[in-house]
Amino acid sequence: MSALYFKYQAFDKAGKVENGQLNAESEREAVRILQGRHLTPVKIQQTRPGAERLRRKKISNTDLLDFTSGLCTLVEARVPIDKALRLLDGITESAAMRELVLQLLRDVKEGRSLAEAMESHPQVFNKMYVNIVRAGEEGGILHELLPDLAEFLETSAQTRQAVISAMIYPTVLLITGVISVFLLLVFVVPQFATMFEDAGTDIPPSAAFLLALSAFLQSYGYLFIVAVVVAVVAWRRLDYDPVNKLRKDRFLLSLPILGSLILYRECAVFSRTLGALLGAGIPLIRALRVAREVVANAVLGTSLDQVEEDVRGGAGLGLSLEKTGQFPTLLHQLVAVGEESGRTADILLKSAVTFDNQVRNQMSSLVAALQPALIIFLAIAVGGITITMLSAVFSMNAVEF
Repeated sequence: MSALYFKYQAFDKAGKVENGQLNAESEREAVRILQGRHLTPVKIQQTRPGAERLRRKKISNTDLLDFTSGLCTLVEARVPIDKALRLLDGITESAAMRELVLQLLRDVKEGRSLAEAMESHPQVFNKMYVNIVRAGEEGGILHELLPDLAEFLETSAQTRQAVISAMIYPTVLLITGVISVFLLLVFVVPQFATMFEDAGTDIPPSAAFLLALSAFLQSYGYLFIVAVVVAVVAWRRLDYDPVNKLRKDRFLLSLPILGSLILYRECAVFSRTLGALLGAGIPLIRALRVAREVVANAVLGTSLDQVEEDVRGGAGLGLSLEKTGQFPTLLHQLVAVGEESGRTADILLKSAVTFDNQVRNQMSSLVAALQPALIIFLAIAVGGITITMLSAVFSMNAVEF
């Protein structure tokens, strides 16, 4: 299996210079590969695949889950890390993931631990992932922790996929409806304008409004698209300023239905991460710091900073969570029970499942209410345009008669 990258310069049979890269176990093997291609190597230099190039190649959550599951299976079978990575290189389908595996293998062969090698790729392996692997390597229990890590990633992926799947139909319905209304106003309604002009009759106010709106969209419709793009960009840029991000996240949490969805989702991520870290034997303060970084909402993140300070000062985790006033009562009560029974990690993992179920249930209820509401709204919009214009035509014919 290939493990290292080499740049080479070689002559072909015609004497032309050829430059390129190849993978090989060693420089000697690289020479053999080039000779097998009927090339005469002039210069061979070992190199590391560019980190920038790897960043440009997107590694999906599915790729990471497949890698973790494969590594888990091999480590449980007591296969050495370097050999396990070499085997994963051979069975990994994603080119970007295969390139990453080769980098990990090279780092491990150079004497670095697997956690240290993963730490060089924060765009793929977050701090929770790295800390669990490090705890497993230091304690000699990597074969026990990797299954939990794989289960963590799989559960997170299932929850994320459930949310995405639930929103696909309403999103398609909304986009289709908006496009239908836009096409009616831009291409169908203007056809009536000529008819009204030829008739020379007064146009009903409702039809006149639609004709004016149609004329505006024909002349300045692109401004609507520009406004949407500008709004999306401006909304995203709020994340670059800490103060604006804090205001944005506080606003999102205050929304009636979306706010509770965000809160439960963040609580699920926090609970699952902290539970996994504590279960791996990582100290509470260090685990809190890592779990804090996986929480995307700035308001909850600021509250967790205060929780860390309180716990560092000797307060209990459950009491510290309650003190912030930002987290659901269920979370800090369950954590308090876990602290009393000495099963905080297990309780956190179970509470994560509870919050995931709440997210799914609320999403199902939201989608169930959203679908008929969108259908009714679009029916009113399309039907209203059609009836308004036809009524104007009928009234015009009645006047002529």
